[in-house]
Amino acid sequence: MDKILVVDDEPKLVDMIVEYLRAEGFWAVGLTDGIQALQAALSERPDLIVLDVLMPGQNGFDILRELRKTADIPVILLTAKAEEADKVLGLELGADDYLTKPFSLRELVARIRVVLRRFQKGASGRFTAVPLSAATTTGSTDASPGEEVLRAGPLVVFPERMEVYKNEKKIALTPTEFKLLEAFVRHPKKVFTRMQLLEILGDAYIGYDRVLDTHVSNLRKKIEDVPSQPKLILTVYGVGYKFGGDG
Repeated sequence: MDKILVVDDEPKLVDMIVEYLRAEGFWAVGLTDGIQALQAALSERPDLIVLDVLMPGQNGFDILRELRKTADIPVILLTAKAEEADKVLGLELGADDYLTKPFSLRELVARIRVVLRRFQKGASGRFTAVPLSAATTTGSTDASPGEEVLRAGPLVVFPERMEVYKNEKKIALTPTEFKLLEAFVRHPKKVFTRMQLLEILGDAYIGYDRVLDTHVSNLRKKIEDVPSQPKLILTVYGVGYKFGGDG
């Protein structure tokens, strides 16, 4: 049973969402305080967070920013604002989808299931958060029997566990960064158009080229020796990007 944390400063809305999610088969809990929500997210490790943007004190953007320093739990933002700048900011901070109020509970559940399918890995079906505070951590490049391993240049990628190593050092990536890198490594000779990469990231990203550039830039900072002179993720001017580290 997937664990969903619902965070909104409107108690009636929280209760309504939680009740609906439970009826749909989710384990759901609601909070109306941003600070408590951040603490709960880090301690309880829910499978997904439904997070309102416009909350007093610590707003949804602040919570998401802090959350992304230590965990990569999927987040769907709820916002009463329809301005493009707010949507772009949320996606740049690491949100996985967003809904503009008012919304239907049926649509929210549909989006939750899409995001969960996108990010749940491994036989357990649970989402495992990984530390993002440091660029690299220790780990093992030993593969389990039958486990898929992708190797390209100095990189070793394990799709099932969403892990990547460079020169035997583990690199902590966000889910968005990992999806981009996995696509590049699987198709090292392919030139991806910007639209193709946005489609890989999901419907929430369609139309936001600036967000794509931000995630590519962040990915380069983590895997390139000299990010300003990339040799792994190459820009194909006028088209998009391709992987240049297959040899």
